[in-house]
Amino acid sequence: MKKILIQYGVCALAVALIVPLVHAQAQPAGLQAAFGKDAGTLSDKFTGLARVMSGKYDWKPGPGVRSVSDVFNLIVKENGLLAGVLSGTPNAGAPPAPIADPEKVQEALKASYANLQKAIVGLSDNDLQTPVKLFGRDMTKQSALMLVLFDQHEHLGQSIAYARTNGVVPPWSK
Repeated sequence: MKKILIQYGVCALAVALIVPLVHAQAQPAGLQAAFGKDAGTLSDKFTGLARVMSGKYDWKPGPGVRSVSDVFNLIVKENGLLAGVLSGTPNAGAPPAPIADPEKVQEALKASYANLQKAIVGLSDNDLQTPVKLFGRDMTKQSALMLVLFDQHEHLGQSIAYARTNGVVPPWSK
């Protein structure tokens, strides 16, 4: 009897350990969901900074350095470029004209991140390994996604420094 109880216990333990693994494998969009969530976080933060930095869009820390507006417009441009690469429909046209109006910048940031998130979550695991060319370099879609999102985190830090230098507190820090 004791032997049977031990066997049932071991079997129950094995099932308890395997079920979460099977569940995790049943969600093929794990990376896509994580990248999409990160893009959503970036969207919220850049849009919030664009709102509180209104009136400071022309400020830059020195000659030859991007202004507040330049950084926000760069993010919109990068999102459009990356969404095109991920979806297989790169934009071959001229880049959009820079936006100076704070409300329109906020709208452009939100829209660009919504398009990017749609492209990200539409990828399969196999799609992530598809070769693409970005900035003249060969890489996979996953590498392109990581490169641009990491770059945007650097620009987020830049934008936070711009805000703090101008006496503006990022909205999530209040």
